[in-house]
Amino acid sequence: MFAGVIPTRLPEYLVAAIIIIIAPGPSVLFVIARAVAWGRKISVLTVAGNVAGSFVLSTLVALGVGPILQKWHIAYIAVQWAGGLYLIYLGVDAIRKRRIHAADMTNQGPVAPTARQSIRDGFWVGVLNPKAIVFFAAVLPQFVDIDGGHVTIQLVFLGLVFCVLAFISDGTWGLLAGTARAWLATDNKRLERLRATGGLIMIILGVAVLISAVTSG
Repeated sequence: MFAGVIPTRLPEYLVAAIIIIIAPGPSVLFVIARAVAWGRKISVLTVAGNVAGSFVLSTLVALGVGPILQKWHIAYIAVQWAGGLYLIYLGVDAIRKRRIHAADMTNQGPVAPTARQSIRDGFWVGVLNPKAIVFFAAVLPQFVDIDGGHVTIQLVFLGLVFCVLAFISDGTWGLLAGTARAWLATDNKRLERLRATGGLIMIILGVAVLISAVTSG
């Protein structure tokens, strides 16, 4: 029933997805910022919107990338190289701008957003998240069974798995940050270290993607 839909490398994919999800990138930092400013309820609603945006993004990438990857192996390698290099760039940029990002996280404005606004804002952060775009386009395809067919369906399935994991992880971040909001908000250095850690993880993942591109080429 599920032949051709669930890739054989699903366990390995789960590990890669969890690594990129827990790295404090734009979506995680936005959720933490909302939690620090407005508490756990707003952060969880933001996560819900974020995950919905990520699923829309993953589906769009699957529909566009899937047929190309199935037809041309060179496109598969090119996507890996572009994605790996961009992940490294995002990681370096996150480390360089960690102070600016930390300041933005503690400056969310004087009025708490409504439930609808929280979901809407989270949705757009999810759709426009560069880390997620690179993951869906460059990292995720490595775990698809190209020769098995149904590449687009496999990509959509893996995108859905990613979003479920992201909801659990980001929701946990939001709940923890909402609980420890006073502790986080009183020291920007803690937020800076969080952002730098996320940058380092993205650099490591980018290097891993490039190594995979070299060995598979």
